Amino acid sequence: MTRARISSRRCPKTNYDGTAQPRMLPFLGYTGKLLLRRDGRRSSVRAFYWLEWRHAALAKTLRKACRGTENDVTDRIAIRNLYKIFGNAPDRALDLLKSGETKETVLARTGQVVGLCDVSISVPVGSIYMIMGLSGSGKSTLARCINRLIEPDAGTITIDGEPVTGTSEARLREIRRTRVSMVFQHFALLPNRTVIENAEFGLKLRGVGAGERRRKALEVLDVVGLSAWANHLPKALSGGMRQRVGLARALATEADVLIMDEAFSALDPLIRSEMQDELLRLQRTLKKTILFITHDFQEALKLGSRVAIMADGMVMREGTPQEIVLDPRHPYVAAFTRDIDRARLFDAASVMEPCQPLALNGCHETADMAGQSGTTFVVDERHRIAGVIDGTRIGDLRRGMDVRKLLTQDYEAVRHTARLADIAGIYRADRPIAVVDDDGQFLGRVDPVRILGRIATPAAAPAQSRMTGG
Repeated sequence: MTRARISSRRCPKTNYDGTAQPRMLPFLGYTGKLLLRRDGRRSSVRAFYWLEWRHAALAKTLRKACRGTENDVTDRIAIRNLYKIFGNAPDRALDLLKSGETKETVLARTGQVVGLCDVSISVPVGSIYMIMGLSGSGKSTLARCINRLIEPDAGTITIDGEPVTGTSEARLREIRRTRVSMVFQHFALLPNRTVIENAEFGLKLRGVGAGERRRKALEVLDVVGLSAWANHLPKALSGGMRQRVGLARALATEADVLIMDEAFSALDPLIRSEMQDELLRLQRTLKKTILFITHDFQEALKLGSRVAIMADGMVMREGTPQEIVLDPRHPYVAAFTRDIDRARLFDAASVMEPCQPLALNGCHETADMAGQSGTTFVVDERHRIAGVIDGTRIGDLRRGMDVRKLLTQDYEAVRHTARLADIAGIYRADRPIAVVDDDGQFLGRVDPVRILGRIATPAAAPAQSRMTGG
């Protein structure tokens, strides 16, 4: 394996805030880079990892070591009150929109087409943020406003606090080359260039030397599983493989932000599902900030940590997938949520009932039994499950019998992220189900009645116009 290459110029011994920097990078066995960056009022340490899946454990170790050096910036992209008008007289249209008029009224009075209307969203660092909507909703317009391929007419866009709107042309070119990369629906590969030449193309435009860009291109092709195809032309690849080349090209630039505009929409359903799984796998390692445009609500739910649903240039609902399904707030949004597979969307945390377990104390363990009845979980000093006590034995416990003699292992345990469909598969009437966190610590228990209530589909509401209602 290749030893990490550390630039002494970019990796000082201390962080900008004076705290000690983790010095473990030189002996980790993967190709990595720690980039330091300082923005006027803010400084941040960001780790970008070019890793194959087999290095995931090392990446996790590195992220834990660097966790204390992160600053308090949580949003990579911040968009506030953004407007875009298509036409030669946007000012009058803007005045009408800000006075409360609709897109249709603006078109009728001015002949101007509203692309975006008062859009405000925040994209957290390291998230996959889904922009979802039907054709004409404004989702692709919004994506192209972020790097100003489309120039907004009002509002602000910032990346890590740095303004994108209003910045100079020279700085905008630098942002496009180094901070933001795009992955397109129809791949946008150069047909007369090989796979590796396509992957390194963004670096070539940036002026990176031939040897360096070839090395980086090989790394990212290895990450997406295409190193064996490096010298083939795109016509020799399947649709899914071509999309991987497009993804590799975006990753090679080491940009903070990836904009994926309907990136999987042109693929066959099976290949599309495989690419979605591949993106999630890569994201677990690379931790990029991804803005993903889609018209498929199921795709938004599968990939997104947060989702914004758009219609007529406006954000109709924004939140986590579970929040949106539980509380659509608008008939237009509710229409998308009605037929989804709730058993595969909701997790154990969404139905968990917090409860107080019994705690073991001393070497001859006894327990605090106040208020306990029914089957009860018992935890050790690390708050991990030691076992359960059947409800019929609580009386023996109160009479002073040693807890150890009453413990059984007749229970199931699931992680808080387990899907309800998987929990239903292990349910047994005589075995309670505990919910634990990633470290195995007890969080609560799951009631099967709550599972049924959560996966039940609400009755359909009366049909309404999509632009009316809550």
